[in-house]
Amino acid sequence: MRRPRRNRASAAIRDLAQETTLSTDDFIFPLFLLEGNNKKSEVESMPGIFRLSEDLMLREIEECLKLGIKGFDVFPVVEEQYKDKLATNSYDPNFFYLKSLTKIKQEFPEALIITDVAMDPYSSDGHDGIVEDGKILNDETLDILGQMALAQAETGVDMIGPSDMMDFRVGYLRNLLDEQGYTNTGIMSYTAKYASAFYGPFRDALDSAPKFGDKKTYQMNPANSKEALLEAELDFNEGADVLMVKPALAYLDIIQALKTSFNIPIAAYNVSGEYAMIKAAEQKGWLDGDRAMMESLLSMKRSGADMILTYFAKEASQHLHQL
Repeated sequence: MRRPRRNRASAAIRDLAQETTLSTDDFIFPLFLLEGNNKKSEVESMPGIFRLSEDLMLREIEECLKLGIKGFDVFPVVEEQYKDKLATNSYDPNFFYLKSLTKIKQEFPEALIITDVAMDPYSSDGHDGIVEDGKILNDETLDILGQMALAQAETGVDMIGPSDMMDFRVGYLRNLLDEQGYTNTGIMSYTAKYASAFYGPFRDALDSAPKFGDKKTYQMNPANSKEALLEAELDFNEGADVLMVKPALAYLDIIQALKTSFNIPIAAYNVSGEYAMIKAAEQKGWLDGDRAMMESLLSMKRSGADMILTYFAKEASQHLHQL
């Protein structure tokens, strides 16, 4: 008679029979970049996560590389004085974000550096596209996203991450990058980005919440799964190199569906709210933080994620080294 418990009888057999394994190779660490020097500011809603100026971010990346973390997604913290309706600082070569990207890539050519392509960090409206009469303009936004993508590619980064959810933006950006000679700049598309309640701490970190309304006309309805396959098919055909699902924990079925349907890497974004929930419960003594962290990351890998963007990247890597 078959008894599944025989393969759980000892740590040795459990390890040998384990189907899914996490490693530092799976992680991409999102980082928040501040203007200036020697600046470090903790994100109140994300204990252990800091906004860092360029000099301190270089040190952080160096530490993470020693732990085996190879991928970093850098987001700019843009002060209100630099924001306008057309996000013009997003493609100004003298803006601190672009200058720092150049420095980071020069210092660590071996690291995978990913950027964010969307208007909201730079927009006085706080939306991912141009706002006119309360509506988000899709096609007109593509031109700004294109200028932003080219400016980022010029810094030498490896991959851009269009997170805006405008229709046709992957194809538009791929064609533009290719025309300008950036054929090796990859695109990690935020393919199935849902209008989620789990983004709050991230928006606190960047002060990028929309000034009015919400993002439901361009981010996806959490009730929909077939729509994710449509978005993925479009992004795949338009030239995306990686398809991303965001958030991760509440959308494991979407990760699995994309992994089954498409033969390119699938990324999962373990978002700020998912991180904050575990940290808050840990502080209250309601959860074992390390176990909850590793179990949640393992679930994303098990569902089909080839890479995981997570604020736990450094902490999880340290944990893995201790095992």
